[in-house]
Amino acid sequence: MAASEKEARPAWKGKELLKRARALCESFRVTDGDRFRLRDIDPRDTLKLKSADKPRAKEALTWGIDALAEYQDMLYAQDRWSVLLVFQAMDAAGKDGAIKHVMSGVNPQGCQVYSFKAPTSEDLDHDYLWRCARAMPERGRIGIFNRSYYEETLVVRVHPELLTKQKLPPELVNDKIWKHRYDDIHNFERYLGRNGTKVIKFFLHVSKKEQKRRFLERLENPEKNWKFSPTDAQERGHWDEYMEAYEDMIRGTASEGAPWYVVPADNKWFTRLVIAAAVIDALASLGLEYPVVDEARKKGLEAARKLLLGTPKPKRGKAKKK
Repeated sequence: MAASEKEARPAWKGKELLKRARALCESFRVTDGDRFRLRDIDPRDTLKLKSADKPRAKEALTWGIDALAEYQDMLYAQDRWSVLLVFQAMDAAGKDGAIKHVMSGVNPQGCQVYSFKAPTSEDLDHDYLWRCARAMPERGRIGIFNRSYYEETLVVRVHPELLTKQKLPPELVNDKIWKHRYDDIHNFERYLGRNGTKVIKFFLHVSKKEQKRRFLERLENPEKNWKFSPTDAQERGHWDEYMEAYEDMIRGTASEGAPWYVVPADNKWFTRLVIAAAVIDALASLGLEYPVVDEARKKGLEAARKLLLGTPKPKRGKAKKK
């Protein structure tokens, strides 16, 4: 590495990076739902960072991505834990961009991304967790859910007519159904944790004003028209209902083992920095390391090395004259 590149490296590497990552994401971690109120999180918040700090923040994100790549490599090699990242948000909050940027350094071989759309007829013939349970990451891999089983407590709650399509027995569709689903999800995530899947959940909290600005940008820019759907504008009419649903969802399912990160999303550069910090902090908590090679395997490796190098042929002496 060139000297100039070494000088460009920030001083806060290793333990210092973990310390800073934890401090950055701690303000937005929710593990006790009883004390959570969505109004306490300002979508515009960037902590003490200002617009002038954006270049430093982007540099920090670059080194954070490098750290994620190292952790992901150890996660894959160790083949014990798996990690599930759940992303939920209103439209135009920046989920796709955050996933793309934060996970840009991760080896695709060790990462699985699923984007859950409206349930199919096959999905509706099963319980609502079925299709997501089938997509859980294998050991050693990071799974990313772009929307998830939480839609069953969000869009289905705001549009209760969708429950009819789920063909549930009528007696199960009552005023306790959302509380029951929170309990089921909490138990499901606890089960995952007990079986080696670390669950980390992100709600990207964008303001209604910023969402409108991004929608208009999509409409005015031909290259972004494809991102906009007429239903996006219609769903804005249910904004207050969605905010109530999101708050209840987080209050009902936040836990120490599967925390929520309610990330301010009006400033994309800050959103991505917080997400990277939270994932780094979670991976660091798993005690990841490369597998230790035992003596028997070391002998096998040494034998393979000799085979690759080749065994020197014995020198032939000159034949003696008779």
